[in-house]
Amino acid sequence: MNNPGDETPIGKRIKGLRERAGMSRPVLAGLVGRSAEWLKAVESGRIQPPRLPMLLRIARSLDLQDLAELTGNDHAVPVSVFAGERHSALNDVQQALTDFRLSPADHQISIEHVAERLRQAWTIRHASPDHRTQLGALLPGLIRDAQTAACTRDEDRRQARRLLAGVYQLADFYVAYQPAPELVWLVADRALNEATEADDPYVVACSAWAMVQALRDSGRWLEAITLARNALQQLTPYLDRDGTPDDWHGITGALEAEIAYVNARRGRLGEAWALWERADRRAHRLGPEYRHIQTSFSTAVMAAHATTLGVELHRPGEALRAAKGFDADRITSIPRRGRHFIEVARAYFQRGESTAALALLDKSERTAPETIRYNGYARDMLHALLKQPPSGMRADVRNLSERVGLFP
Repeated sequence: MNNPGDETPIGKRIKGLRERAGMSRPVLAGLVGRSAEWLKAVESGRIQPPRLPMLLRIARSLDLQDLAELTGNDHAVPVSVFAGERHSALNDVQQALTDFRLSPADHQISIEHVAERLRQAWTIRHASPDHRTQLGALLPGLIRDAQTAACTRDEDRRQARRLLAGVYQLADFYVAYQPAPELVWLVADRALNEATEADDPYVVACSAWAMVQALRDSGRWLEAITLARNALQQLTPYLDRDGTPDDWHGITGALEAEIAYVNARRGRLGEAWALWERADRRAHRLGPEYRHIQTSFSTAVMAAHATTLGVELHRPGEALRAAKGFDADRITSIPRRGRHFIEVARAYFQRGESTAALALLDKSERTAPETIRYNGYARDMLHALLKQPPSGMRADVRNLSERVGLFP
């Protein structure tokens, strides 16, 4: 469709590829989580072309192999560079998610046993450099048993639904950043539904946190902020009560941090930092030893969030000052620590300091190889470094790229 030197706008390319695929505008819009009106505005050029994460969703929905088909030949890069690979256990996890047991099980599932397995799975998720492989082995059985418990345990139905929501929240970490975006929406929606059925404001807030991230990464910023604020409103009446668990305050801070993140992506500097400061104060009130198991909300992670906000606001100097202001080893979660190193690399990359960016990407891979392997920003930077490596470091870039999976 595209010829060398073709300067057709991205919107027109999307329209042409969509029509070539025989796909209606509402169908494509639904696949990428946006409205048909939004897609029409993109195709007609009334609004700016989508950013990279949304272009990737569109490319995958149209079954494109190269982003050049959307962006033009000057930006040719395989979709797989950004999307990452399909994890070997994804089919098993997907089957467990879609294979509801409609007939009654021949035995009851112990809720206590499911709860203990879920607790152990969260520990493994944060403690393992190969966390995705570990979760891929645990999730199919855990999903099926939690679903069965929620369908068969009449006397403990609310607790079973809480547990099932927690299992879906855990599954969200596994399916994220794989070439199956529909599963992200599936687990986030199911987690919210189970939490609502359980009528538990805390579980609703934890499920909302996962959905907010899905909305944020789809560019649905106002919806993300609205959902986070609605969840916060449900929590607020409990926060000043004696005996309210720390985790209720922890998920409150995590939601505030997410709103800050969304505002940073929108370019709203003042609003982003105001929410970050509120969440950071909450983290410090909880103390240096506190960490929320699902979100990793803690004083250390709030320090890491400051780096991310600086990167999203395109203020790399602020991002790097924040990164130098704390010890990343304080981030207990190994995958979260690996992601922080990618964010620091992004800051160096924005400043054109490719040697430092490469060093941080290498550190991320050595810390949590299954984090960087599925991170689109990291793969994008490596692709750029392959084209223009730092002086004398071409072999280093290629070696890291091979370890991350950019080459077969």
